[in-house]
Amino acid sequence: MLVTAGAGLAVAVAFGFWHRPHPSPPAIGAAPAPPEVERKVAPPPEPVTVHVSGAVLHPGLVVLVDGSRVADAVAAAGGGMPQSDLGRINLAAFVADGMHLVVPWIDGGSLGNPRFESAGSSGFPVDLNQAGVERLTELPGVGEVLANRIVVHREAHGPFAVLEDLLDVPGIGEGKLAGLRDYAVVGP
Repeated sequence: MLVTAGAGLAVAVAFGFWHRPHPSPPAIGAAPAPPEVERKVAPPPEPVTVHVSGAVLHPGLVVLVDGSRVADAVAAAGGGMPQSDLGRINLAAFVADGMHLVVPWIDGGSLGNPRFESAGSSGFPVDLNQAGVERLTELPGVGEVLANRIVVHREAHGPFAVLEDLLDVPGIGEGKLAGLRDYAVVGP
């Protein structure tokens, strides 16, 4: 019985070798198969940080992917304000890490310093030493409660000497101050 089992095993092994797949010989004149290429996945784009200021809803730092354009930076800053003059900047230009993008005002203000307008007008910047509560609420991120605090602080401590004096107003920190820099001034 052991001999029969051994013979059967030998037949099975021989059958397996005989019927195993054999590579076909290359055709005459055919080029050899190209070697396997290892596909490398490109790393994700590096982020770039852009300072967006001027006539945008939320001025400040925005983080974008490398290869972004000025239009992406403006959108990340909340978009242009109704008084922005987006036609004066190239929205298709690429942004670069560390760049400062200033969105100009439509009223003809300079790129860095929008034209000063008196209190009661609908433009920016707003004079913190002249504006009332209603005018102060036009500033981005300033509601009626914070506008009241600004007026109360001004009446209690005198006019603001520099914009940084806003840090003494409860509810205004470095982030809020940064968001107000392009919209508020300290007048005489």
